[in-house]
Amino acid sequence: MRPSRRDFLKLASVCGISLSVAPVASAQVPDFTTRETLPGRGVAHPALGRVDGVAKVTGGKLYAADFRAADLPGWPATTHHALLVRAPDATHLYEGLDLAALPPQATPTLVVTAEDIKRIGARVPEFYAGDLFCPVGTTPLYLGQPVALLLFETFDAYDVARVAFRAGNLLKFGKETGPLAGANYGAFRFTRVAGAEPGAPDIYSPLQEGWISPGFVDGGSGRPIWRVLPDEKGPDYVKGAAYGEAIRAELEAVNPAVLTLDRSFETQSVDPMFLEPETGLAWYDPATKTLDMVIGVQSPFEAAEAVAHLLGAAQADHKPATINTRFCYVGGGFGGRDHTPFPLYVALAAMFFPGRPVRLAHDRFQQFQGGVKRHAFKMRSQIGVDRKSGLITAFAADHVLDGGGLANYSVSVAVVGATGAIGMYAVPKVDVTTVAEHTRGVTAGSMRGYGTLQTMTALETLVDEACTALSLDPIEFRRRNALKVGARTMTGNPYSVSVRAPEILDRLQTQAIWRDRAREKAAARSGFLIGTGVACAAKDYGTGADCSLGAVSIDPQGRVSINGDAVEMGNGIGTALANRVATHIGAIADEVTVAQIDVFDGLELVTSGDPYSISQADQDQAARDPRWVPAISSATSASIGAHVGTQAAAEAARVVFRFGLWPAALALWGVAPHDPRAERWTEAYWQGETLLFSGLPPLRLKALAAKAHEQGGVTGAMAHAFSRWAWAEATFALPEGEWSAEIDALAVRRGSGRYQRLDRKAVAFPPADYNRIGTAFASMCGTSVRIEIERATGILRIVKAYSVLECGKALVPEVVLGQAQGGFAMGVGYALLEDLPPFEDGPGNGTWNLGQYVVARGSDLPLHDLDIEVLPPLAANEPPKGMAEVVMIPVVPALLNAIFDATGHRFYALPVTPEMIKGVLA
Repeated sequence: MRPSRRDFLKLASVCGISLSVAPVASAQVPDFTTRETLPGRGVAHPALGRVDGVAKVTGGKLYAADFRAADLPGWPATTHHALLVRAPDATHLYEGLDLAALPPQATPTLVVTAEDIKRIGARVPEFYAGDLFCPVGTTPLYLGQPVALLLFETFDAYDVARVAFRAGNLLKFGKETGPLAGANYGAFRFTRVAGAEPGAPDIYSPLQEGWISPGFVDGGSGRPIWRVLPDEKGPDYVKGAAYGEAIRAELEAVNPAVLTLDRSFETQSVDPMFLEPETGLAWYDPATKTLDMVIGVQSPFEAAEAVAHLLGAAQADHKPATINTRFCYVGGGFGGRDHTPFPLYVALAAMFFPGRPVRLAHDRFQQFQGGVKRHAFKMRSQIGVDRKSGLITAFAADHVLDGGGLANYSVSVAVVGATGAIGMYAVPKVDVTTVAEHTRGVTAGSMRGYGTLQTMTALETLVDEACTALSLDPIEFRRRNALKVGARTMTGNPYSVSVRAPEILDRLQTQAIWRDRAREKAAARSGFLIGTGVACAAKDYGTGADCSLGAVSIDPQGRVSINGDAVEMGNGIGTALANRVATHIGAIADEVTVAQIDVFDGLELVTSGDPYSISQADQDQAARDPRWVPAISSATSASIGAHVGTQAAAEAARVVFRFGLWPAALALWGVAPHDPRAERWTEAYWQGETLLFSGLPPLRLKALAAKAHEQGGVTGAMAHAFSRWAWAEATFALPEGEWSAEIDALAVRRGSGRYQRLDRKAVAFPPADYNRIGTAFASMCGTSVRIEIERATGILRIVKAYSVLECGKALVPEVVLGQAQGGFAMGVGYALLEDLPPFEDGPGNGTWNLGQYVVARGSDLPLHDLDIEVLPPLAANEPPKGMAEVVMIPVVPALLNAIFDATGHRFYALPVTPEMIKGVLA
């Protein structure tokens, strides 16, 4: 049985396709939505801990890899299989597949190639511009580019073919052409010159002048020319570059009063290494022209729209009338599942195998070959420090990113890495250039740390070297130079959130690892070296166009349900939603469903334009439509889960309380509407599921819910929120009175009725030019480590480690702790273990697995000697801040600084292996 039309959220109509996200109809086996809803009605759940904890540890079907066709009511029972074949060569002409070399039992039923994509009229979404499959007779654009999609009736046939392609040379290549050249994905320059006095206007900054890019590239290398050159198309660049070159001239001038350091640093490409490789399941029913998909991504809305665009102009027999996308929990993300092209291939597999459910699942070899990677960086950094005061006078850097074969998020990573290049410091003169290059390497994109891991590693090792040269205590140096509340970042704006660098530095200084470093170094065992290192970081969170969809409802028995569009990817977003809503509703939800957008059709949202580049005039005009929002849904990343992902649900919960539970409480107390106490709803508070108000009897949530339903009060609300470094605010008219909140769309349900959209009376979207600011939200973290190195082998052991961080209000303290521990482990892997060589020796050749790619294991970590401290919020109402990226960043330079302290040698490339350490000790 198909879901009724009213069960669909009509996201868009793309070239005649109804694009929807729909729940599966009920059946004897649990339907998809029931499986993904946690903890679930009637299912016991702990008062503390994660709402998804029981399902995860008991092996519930939650992830895309868990599902087969038989698990989905209404689908044919048999699952068929697809194999995505990728090119291990990007310097020769591709001449096709040698399918005759496959064992007979491994012959595919159907082979999909570039010719087939062209024949049916499929289109590549703009974000993924490039051939979905390498055409025969051309050179692959990059290593790991797909060349064909093989479809199989049985798993056995698929499995034999999978192993054969990995073991044999079944792709044919012709003459050598060399790699294809491609234009840079983007090049930018960020320059700031502060005013003569603190608080004075900047002389020049990106906030004032906008972002600039050079107008010329070198004819030989294709690199941008950063020099000041007359360019009638780019006078803005000439102005900014002139200030930038003056900063560099100052750094290169001989000045005995200033210490200047000029260093180069390189970071490597690494894999996100999430637990579950990318997997998807899809079924195209030609009878109803419906494409059903089950996938796990960080960006559900984008994935659904991308698939609709892919098939929107296809021939009739390959163009669905309806696309239903179901989004699973994600078995790890770390950025690598944000805007991944994988769902496009899942959709194509189903469309070319009509009537058969098809599963496309990467094994680890395939994930290494085709999954999104972290950008390798090459950086040159210059710093000037006044010898007398110990203050940084100027900083300049040049960044070159290897973006791989498709643009993906390379431009954004370049910008974030550049604007984060001075970390937590106040520097009056800054000039940073950055260029993201196209290469034949595996595509690089979003990953935890997002460019700042690379640039702040280079910065914090440079800062440590400056401290050594000036005989300054590293923590004291950081204290002198740390950004203060209200001081400006390198883009010319102050952070609009708390700045807690002094407290973090105080904690680092008094903690035993740092306090006892000299004594521990002197007490080293024979044959061993002891070193201590410290580093700090400030990491932005948010993108400048973040969205949140949330719905909260309560039934007559007091059972709470929450729906949100944020994705569970190991970040505990379901529990964060439940905890934040509970502060307003009084109970941990009985049902929490994430990565869901099928319940928000009541908002009737529309959008247009690009939220990052829209003009103020266009935004003002569009906002006249009470249904218009700058964007409907955005991708989930680790650092926006708490801040963004819970916003709409929290505001919806406030509406339910104010216009449903509070009027019910007044009725149960016998308080008349004109009684002054009726307006004091903000003074009520919850203790568990009991509402307390001074001088009146406690009320249980169940009684309040029953009364709210009886009175026809608001028992459900759904909301949309949008942030461009500040939340949009709107006012809505309800019969009980006006309501203003940090949302831009609202619908309410009364009693057991249907949701009704409320037109906003007024709305204030953040100004369009806020995106010129760069980042206005940031959280901070500091890390100290003590290491021990064996002289004879160079083997390094982390003896003790300490991280101190701030995250505003911690919605789920256990998850904050877990993210910090996981971030520490990822930092250790990045600094000491993980490495993907570029090009033909790297993962694009299809032979990489965990045999040669080493990640941090328990034996590499101080499992019982890692201390995590979370600073309490500055105030009870301080909002949650993103923290899951910042906790990784200082780990890497702290280890490098500790290695220097132990060996007297500085390393300027990652990872630092035992062989490298042994080499400098010989």
